[in-house]
Amino acid sequence: MATAVQTQNNVTQRVTYGIVGGLAGGVVFGMMMGTMGMLPMVAGLVGSSAALIGFVIHMLISAFIGATFGLIFGARSESYGQGAVWGLIYGAVWWVLGPLLIMPVMMGMGPRFAAALETPMLMSLVGHLLFGLVTGLVYAWQVRR
Repeated sequence: MATAVQTQNNVTQRVTYGIVGGLAGGVVFGMMMGTMGMLPMVAGLVGSSAALIGFVIHMLISAFIGATFGLIFGARSESYGQGAVWGLIYGAVWWVLGPLLIMPVMMGMGPRFAAALETPMLMSLVGHLLFGLVTGLVYAWQVRR
């Protein structure tokens, strides 16, 4: 019984740390998206074009992605180096899943894999890597404090 409770507490802690890391990464990436004029496109996911709505949607997605980072990579991200590496990997995975697959499909455009080497998508890759890096580092910071 005590082991089950301890395991549940560990999972809850990893998810919580992941959410905090994801929100931190989301703020950094969101600022970058704001300067590039990308937030209205994110708002399009819910039928809006308002940058503020786009930022709110982006932050909700960031919290979810952070939670899943904690679940998947939390046990492997207890040092800053591990957090950075796994965060960068996770950011790259979400670059493929997000702007190349899920978002364009949701917006009726179909997958955008052919656009991966175009400048806007490469800038998106930089943003997703930055998001992952911040998420992983903030996660590791929470574990270490």
